[in-house]
Amino acid sequence: MRTSRDLPSPGPGPRRTAVVFDLDGTLVDSEPNYYEAGRRVLLRYGVPGFSWEEHERFIGIGTRETLEVLRREHGIAAPVDELLAAKNREYLALAGAHTEVFPRMRAFVDLLHGSGVPMAVASGSSRAAIDAVLAATGLGGRISAVVSAEEVAGGKPEPDVFLEAARRLGVAPERCVVVEDSAPGVQAARRAGMRCIAVPYVPGAADDPALAGADLLFPGGQGEFDARRAWRWLADSDRTLRRTTR
Repeated sequence: MRTSRDLPSPGPGPRRTAVVFDLDGTLVDSEPNYYEAGRRVLLRYGVPGFSWEEHERFIGIGTRETLEVLRREHGIAAPVDELLAAKNREYLALAGAHTEVFPRMRAFVDLLHGSGVPMAVASGSSRAAIDAVLAATGLGGRISAVVSAEEVAGGKPEPDVFLEAARRLGVAPERCVVVEDSAPGVQAARRAGMRCIAVPYVPGAADDPALAGADLLFPGGQGEFDARRAWRWLADSDRTLRRTTR
């Protein structure tokens, strides 16, 4: 596998920008683990046959919000906190055993880290789940701040996780660029006043108007994402921002 060290230099990078990554479906391919954890929990509470197509409805939505909808739709009597704890236990076991980092995203992280660009993760997952994935994949040492939707008032598409990530990084929102895979995430980034790179996880999702509103869109998802192109766009966007804010 090629890493950023094997690639030609992409040229000068951004000077004042911080990058805030969504985690699931953006940095790592954790959706299969979330699907399986949800399927197991629903089966335990009397809901068989939960399909991947049903799971796709909730990609980009926080775990609590997802379970609130499923609890209501399927008439589950257990409180959402009980369901949330059960799903987190299942997910942590699966994530600890295997979580894939998207190779082209790892190359992008390497480029940013090598240039000293501060990075954060802002996710709808629980803090325990985020920490477990970052530790298991080796990404944790390169991330300066982590925010879970558990720690803020509203999950995506509300901007709260991104605004809190900017606060923890000590960077103004307009100086931040979000990397996202879902429409709710792109909406949250725009509401936070941040620029956004969209790399859709779900095939065909690039047609969603919210994703089309991203500043840089890779319609083909991870297979089309280009770390050097994203890097050059960051540098150009940063120079434009500096000129307009002088």
